[in-house]
Formats: sequence, structure tokens, C-alpha cells
Amino acid sequence: MGYRVAVVGATGNVGREMLQILAERNFPVDDVVALASSRSVGRQTSFGEDKVLKVHDLAKFDFKGIDIVLSSPGAKVSAEHSPRAAKAGAIVIDNTSYWRMDPDVPLVVPEVNAAAIKGYKGRGIIANPNCSTIQMVVALKPIHDAAKIKRVVVSTYQSTSGAGKEAMDELLNQTKSFFVNQDLEPKKFTKNIAFNVIPHIDVFMDDGSTKEEWKMVVETKKILDPKIKVHATCVRVPTFIGHAESINLELEEPLDEREAHQLLAAAPGVLVVDRREPGGYATPKEITGQDGVFVSRIRVDPTVDNGLALWVVSDNLRKGAALNAVQIAEELIKGYI
Repeated sequence: MGYRVAVVGATGNVGREMLQILAERNFPVDDVVALASSRSVGRQTSFGEDKVLKVHDLAKFDFKGIDIVLSSPGAKVSAEHSPRAAKAGAIVIDNTSYWRMDPDVPLVVPEVNAAAIKGYKGRGIIANPNCSTIQMVVALKPIHDAAKIKRVVVSTYQSTSGAGKEAMDELLNQTKSFFVNQDLEPKKFTKNIAFNVIPHIDVFMDDGSTKEEWKMVVETKKILDPKIKVHATCVRVPTFIGHAESINLELEEPLDEREAHQLLAAAPGVLVVDRREPGGYATPKEITGQDGVFVSRIRVDPTVDNGLALWVVSDNLRKGAALNAVQIAEELIKGYI
């Protein structure tokens, strides 16, 4: 049996990746519809190697008969159209931030809390977590199961693709301008991103944290364990694709690096690259286009009781967004619809 699938935001970075991954993983589709704003109507986008889809107007689209919606527009667009699709009978897997903390919407990373999918019936919507949260909780899950995580301190190194195509273009153009002695003013970011790092992602909140940092805190609690304490510092760096994270853990039970290595190597979705030699670790450049969450630099932190440190890298457009959404859809059709 095949499914009718609609991809909302099909012309964006994540939407295009969703279409590619659906094809790569042979998701059982009878029909795929590409949807975007009226500005993109009539454009074409690829589905697999040999199929081209014409983009339709989201605002005018009737979702009746659609089984699954993979949605990655802006949050405001999702607030309007995800409930409309659900009301028409579709199950919406939503990649925006709008629904993540709704108590009636499950927030799912299949390797971590697939059973939460059953909660979709409340609103007909399943939320995809933030990209930086996804890769972190995939790495934390086996450690938490074995030794109970008390506290997480994480610093992120997030690529420009997390802010969209315009952000990637800004990095490229500023880099080019540097070599011809021109100075391009930032438009997408608050400061120049080329040859720089910016400790500011999303808006600032009253306590001095940014909303990106807040997302990592509350989403980790919702997905993994509400008792875990999380402190995050999120930084935009001048790379195109791939987020990296330096994670420091305080555990309830002792766990040395050998045990942690074994647990992580056996965990679904995790690939351990941890040789204590030059180059014996994962970086965003070489993992771009890959599906796994890569863990390196596993070591004991002797400054706290039961401390452990990790370096975690993943492709934010794939596992951090599109792949996770498709994996939710795969779990959904296995036993929930």
C-alpha cells in the first residue's frame, strides 16, 4: 500500500532534502505533492533521480485525501496550515518551532522516544525537534539509560544553513568580498559571519539566553527527561552545512570513556569516530550528506563527579531536520496508522 504525501516548503533547503530522502529511502508513496507559497507556484523541484514535481500553492491546496504531510515552512505558516491539513484527515509531521511545546503534540526523535508518536491523535500533528536538539539527544539517550544524566552543559557550532539559503549566500558573498578588499554589510546576521563566529541565534529572552538556547533546554526535557538540567550556548559559525556540539555531562552513576564508547557504538543512529590522533574525529565537512550522529572526543571530565565530555557532529539538514521527519513517517506507518 502506498501513501499520498505532501511536502510543505518544498522549495526550501529542508523541503528539497525531504523530497530527496523520501526517494532515497523508498518511502511507499503513490503520489507526492510539492507545496510552497504563491511566489514559487509553477517552479519545479526534483523527486528522486528521474521525477520532477511542479510546485503548487499551499494557500489554495485542498489536503483531502493526503495521508501524510511533511511540513517545513515558517512557524507562522505552520500555525495556519498544519491544523488545516490535520482537519482534512492528514497526519502532519511539522519541522517548525510552532508546535514543539504544545502538550497535545508529541515531540519525537525516533531513536530516542518513538513510542511518543501515538500521541499524534490529539491534534493530528507530530513535531520535529530543533536541529541542535536532535543530534544531542540521540547521543545522550544511551548514556542516560545507563548512568542517568543530571546536568548538561552544551556549546554549539551551528552552520549557516540552519538560518536558510539567504544565510548561506551571505557567508559565500562575504567570503568572496574579503578577497577583493570589499566590505559587505550583514543583512541576515547581526554581524559579519565570514571569518567570524556569532554567539546569537534567534531572539534574546529576558534571562539573557537566546530562543535557540531555550529550545535546547525545554526540548531535551520533553524528549528525554524533565529532570535533566540543561545549559546551552548557541553559536553561528562560518560553515555551510553541519552542526557541531561540545557537550559536558554530569552523571548520577560513574561511566568511563571505554564504557561510554561501547554504549554509543551500539546505539541506533550513532557512529563513533574517536581515535586519539590527529584527524581522528568527525567534523562538519566530511559528514555532510550522511545520516548519522557522529560522536568523537569521548573522555572523562575529572572536574565534577561522574563527568563525561563528548564532541557531537551531524548534518543539520538531514538528521537535524528532513531525515528525522521521514524517520517519524516510517515509524508512523509501521504501527500507528
